[in-house]
Amino acid sequence: MAETDLIKLYSARILALAADIPHQGQLEAPQARVKKRSPLCGSAVTVDVSMREGRIAEFAQDVKACALGQSAAAVLGGAVIGRTPAEIHALRDALRAMLKSGGPVPDAPFDGYEVLEPARDYKNRHASILLAVEATAEACEEALAKAG
Repeated sequence: MAETDLIKLYSARILALAADIPHQGQLEAPQARVKKRSPLCGSAVTVDVSMREGRIAEFAQDVKACALGQSAAAVLGGAVIGRTPAEIHALRDALRAMLKSGGPVPDAPFDGYEVLEPARDYKNRHASILLAVEATAEACEEALAKAG
């Protein structure tokens, strides 16, 4: 990876997002807690979710990832409250398609992921970028299963 590619990849906007991740920490009594780890890079994300009326009512995340994984978690955290599991699954699928097959940026309110479009060319970074949304999708499933 050339130095100019790294500079472009780790833009000021990505670094600003990484420095200000919404909903950091843990919930006191989540309905579901899911930890995901990328074996390739060692990034890890733990997500706590509580649902009410089929929507995410409470959310917390503990993010130990590279700047790309942190910025992806920041975009998610900024818009996750009030979303349905179907919206989170659609986001996961859209983000995966954006990274892996040149798909469009996810729709609003998750259009902030456009900052990560340059990461398409760096397949070794995809897992870290997807961690928070994959953990959130799984946590939503677990919370709904518990609610019965």
